[in-house]
Amino acid sequence: MGPGDLSHALAPLARKADPRILVGHETFDDAGVFRVSDDVAIVQTVDFFAPIVDDPYDFGQVAAANALSDIYAMGGTPLTAMNIAAFPTDKLPLEVLTEILRGGQDKVHEAGAHVIGGHTVVDDEIKFGLSVTGRIDPRAMLTNAGARPGDRLLLTKPLGNGILATALKKGTLDAATTLAMIALMRELNAAPSRAALDVGARCATDITGFGLLGHASHIARASGVTLAIRVADVPIIPGARDAWLAGSRPGGGSRNLEYVTPLVAWASAGDVERALLTDPQTSGGLLVAVPPARVADYLARVPRAAEVGEVLPKAEAAIVLG
Repeated sequence: MGPGDLSHALAPLARKADPRILVGHETFDDAGVFRVSDDVAIVQTVDFFAPIVDDPYDFGQVAAANALSDIYAMGGTPLTAMNIAAFPTDKLPLEVLTEILRGGQDKVHEAGAHVIGGHTVVDDEIKFGLSVTGRIDPRAMLTNAGARPGDRLLLTKPLGNGILATALKKGTLDAATTLAMIALMRELNAAPSRAALDVGARCATDITGFGLLGHASHIARASGVTLAIRVADVPIIPGARDAWLAGSRPGGGSRNLEYVTPLVAWASAGDVERALLTDPQTSGGLLVAVPPARVADYLARVPRAAEVGEVLPKAEAAIVLG
């Protein structure tokens, strides 16, 4: 369980066992999976949050890409989405909400899916996201429990957008870096997900609120392995390191660091490296465990992906940095 995760509230509740539930919340996977037939299952997720960028359309795009990413992280194909919105109708014109919804709908359409409804409430703070339903082959899923010793770890987007978004809120982020950050967050994880299935991977997660190390620890726990990560090979968004050194430090980062500290053999990682590796991401990339013989194939299909480590047999630490 990670910082800010309220799944522990489920602990006292009686659970109804059903063999059709292929993936529940026990493994901290990105979405739930329910088998419909031998070769078809539905994959479901929900995510929403307050704006992290100024433009309403961009916010809708980023929020939708973030929610859709949970489906891709499981190896699924999005089918339908439902809007979830909170909006201060007495403070802002409804045109702002329209632009948020338009951004989200355009991104859902880009994913080949459809918005079929939703729910909006009046609130003092804007919030937006999606509930997404997709289709998945239960015989070829990507789950936190699928990593095996020898697999290589590939990361498909650079880290640092949490730190940069904090700088943006402070008014200290330049225009070029802002545009680059938003472009990355708006980018769907469809191609990296498809490539993972094509090369025979069985484990992936998307890097979001728990940061790279938080999500990596979920893989280590669910798969019963240790993940070795080479800090120098982890890609970072240009400007993120300087922004952290200049004082842009998201609150979620410190909670993430506190959570993973006892799980990690830190080696010589300094304060800035620890901050970047635990930076809470919005619509981050996928961390994929790829069979070693297929790494070159995956990199050819997802050229920006970087090999950042490997899966080891279970050791004392869940994650070992090098």
